[in-house]
Amino acid sequence: MTLRDSLSPRSLAGRTALVLLIGLTFVQAAGLTIHALDRIELQRIAQSRDIGIRLMNLYRSVVLTAPPQREAAMREMDLSDGWQASLRNDAPAEDMPLTPTALRRPIMVSTGLVSLQGPLRPRETLMFGDTDTRRLRVATRLPEGQWLVLDLPLTPPQIWHSRNLLIAFVLMTLAAALLTIWGVGRMTAPVRTLAMAAERLGRDVNAPPLPEDGPLEVATAALAFNTMAARIRRFVQDRTFMLTAIGHDLRTPITRLKLRAEFVDDEELRRKIVADLDELEAMVAATLAFGRDITSDEPVTTIDLAELVRTILDETSDMNPDKAGSLGYAGPDHLPIRARPVALKRALTNLINNAIAYGASATATISAPIGGMITLTIDDDGPGLPLADIDRMFQPFQRLEASRNKETGGMGLGLPIARNILRAHGGDVSLTNRPNGGARATVVMPV
Repeated sequence: MTLRDSLSPRSLAGRTALVLLIGLTFVQAAGLTIHALDRIELQRIAQSRDIGIRLMNLYRSVVLTAPPQREAAMREMDLSDGWQASLRNDAPAEDMPLTPTALRRPIMVSTGLVSLQGPLRPRETLMFGDTDTRRLRVATRLPEGQWLVLDLPLTPPQIWHSRNLLIAFVLMTLAAALLTIWGVGRMTAPVRTLAMAAERLGRDVNAPPLPEDGPLEVATAALAFNTMAARIRRFVQDRTFMLTAIGHDLRTPITRLKLRAEFVDDEELRRKIVADLDELEAMVAATLAFGRDITSDEPVTTIDLAELVRTILDETSDMNPDKAGSLGYAGPDHLPIRARPVALKRALTNLINNAIAYGASATATISAPIGGMITLTIDDDGPGLPLADIDRMFQPFQRLEASRNKETGGMGLGLPIARNILRAHGGDVSLTNRPNGGARATVVMPV
């Protein structure tokens, strides 16, 4: 797993919501940036207009005042916000650069200085600016030849001119994020439903079908899933019915052969024929039992797994008194789970009997549930399993030794039946060798 996969959500809904939220954040940030830039331009225009209007009012007041009284009049003027005005006889020689025409023109146009007529119209206006100190100096030539010099500070544009703007932006982003998460959850809900239906089908081939409603794509997927489930169900039923039918039909000729074997004069030959027929009959009985386990529709109920395991061990001890001391249990006193009682008992009985038959002992250990799954191990003290034969042990009619003698084992269906039952419960079983000798059957299944 790469770092990218570990950081991204694992669910489809989480990944879809993450992509949409990233896109939403980018769009919101871009919109906010455009708004901020627009606000800067608007503030610059407003600032230019304010400077121009105040400059026009000051210029008009000075022009309409007689030259001898202008100095006194300017001292009485209320110039706030750091503005300073003065009269000079010569044009100011400034160390600041001239303000570009593109910046001077808005001030002049917005104030109406360019449209004034007669003596009120300035003959010449100079503007100087200093971006470091953020100051502006405007020099306007009066009709009498003097220069009116206005020195004023430039206020930097305020991007966040209102706290309410940021609050509104955050609220809109949160609302959009919540709607996105809710919408993605609604849209991906059918996927979760399909996944749960697939899990139910893995546990029970007769699981109820999915509802074929909702949007067209969801209904189409549900229809395809139900069709697939029906085909799987029909395939399993046909295969099982064929298997059980063959096994059932073989009973009659086996019985006839046993009757005919009684007329064989050779005692040794009659004994061998009857032994072979007994083996064949045992294989048929095991096949029928295997088919019944597959087609069982036993309901799921709550059972105590710990109590069930102890019961199986007690029954095994009663049937094998000589091995009672080789049976043991370790784990919680009680552990409720949801399962099919008869089927699960059969599966665990097969595993414990397998340990007794080949390992001469059986110790069952139940571990605490982790992630909703419990682990049950069944250990024996036998010679263990050949590594090359572990995989084939769960195939029907496979045994470590070739005979079909009931004294040394069954027909090779105990492990396949146990695996089928446990997989129908959403679990599984595996075989391994213990480090200190012996074999171990590990059962995992949901609580």
